Amino acid sequence: MNILEFFQGMGFMQMTWQQGIMLLVSFFLLYLAIHKKYEPLLLLPIAFGMLLTNLPGAGMFHDELWTAFLDPSSPAYHSYGAILKGAGLLDVLYIGVKAGVYPCLIFIGVGAMTDFGPLIANPKSLILGAAAQIGIFVTFLCAYAMGFTPAEAGSIGIIGGADGPTSIFLTSKLAPHLLGPIAIAAYSYMALVPVIQPPIMRALTTKKERAIKMGQLRPVSKTEKIVFPIVITAIVALILPDAAPLIGCLMLGNLMKECGVVDRLTKTAQNELMNIVVIFLGLSVGATATANSFLTAKTLMILAMGIVAFGLGSAGGVLLAKFMNLFLKEKINPLIGSAGVSAVPMAARVSQTVGQEENPSNFLLMHAMGPNVAGVIGSAVAAGVLLTMLG
Repeated sequence: MNILEFFQGMGFMQMTWQQGIMLLVSFFLLYLAIHKKYEPLLLLPIAFGMLLTNLPGAGMFHDELWTAFLDPSSPAYHSYGAILKGAGLLDVLYIGVKAGVYPCLIFIGVGAMTDFGPLIANPKSLILGAAAQIGIFVTFLCAYAMGFTPAEAGSIGIIGGADGPTSIFLTSKLAPHLLGPIAIAAYSYMALVPVIQPPIMRALTTKKERAIKMGQLRPVSKTEKIVFPIVITAIVALILPDAAPLIGCLMLGNLMKECGVVDRLTKTAQNELMNIVVIFLGLSVGATATANSFLTAKTLMILAMGIVAFGLGSAGGVLLAKFMNLFLKEKINPLIGSAGVSAVPMAARVSQTVGQEENPSNFLLMHAMGPNVAGVIGSAVAAGVLLTMLG
């Protein structure tokens, strides 16, 4: 009898065909992360979290607990205590996502590794970074027109910012049931920047435009670099309080880096803190990709609209740069506009690569870093706007 119960308790005996498909999906994502090196630092833990959550009988993540957490008619509505009573390992880790802790901690690390010098030296870059966020809002409107709720549409649109932590932060607040597919779409398309962007850039520019050479950026003083994160935090938080957690953490990390008096904290933010949080974030986000939530028509629509959002964001920056050239004496190479999506620094490197194809002596990397880091700020602000409107 005990042997029979042992076999009946095996995961193989409890597995549904939907869970089997999700395990295969997790294996495929692990292949992309390990063999193809597509955003491996986050895609690998996300894929492994997906593997763990779909193992029948393991009890690491409980959809029903979080459904009750989000149901206003449930006694467990917004009760972390109720979650902890019946929680598995991944339920506990997911609290950091739902409370918005992990994305903000990652932004401290991102800020500590980011140089805002190119943006400060060329403030026009901020406009290009803002233009690249057009993909977010156009996709939001399209998703809403296709039948998604406003909160779901906003979460889908944020994929266009090409910023994984921001996508996770906003989705965890507005549409947590879509967190798995949205996170996977965001990080997959970030990894595919070198594939997605060049055809768009070439289609929207002429050979002459792609060969435009830009002058050297002016030196930026240490004082400017210290004042910048303080001023940006104050301005954005006063105008858009919902963006304060992301912007504040991003600028805190940058201030620690630039002030030069907290080297130990800076190194911790860049390395130990960043690495630990990435593991927790990836596992817990992957845990939300259960068979019930992931194997739906909505998931396919999200993946399709995500790439549209990303493409529109890339095109928006290029087109605005072309428009600005109508009025500027010193022309901007429109290729740097595509770096306005916040896939740092990959999008800037793509601008450099495509520019050198037309003119090998052209060095656009530092110019492209301006819109690139502006895109990080822009996507966080866009998330704040959507959270204010829809939250």
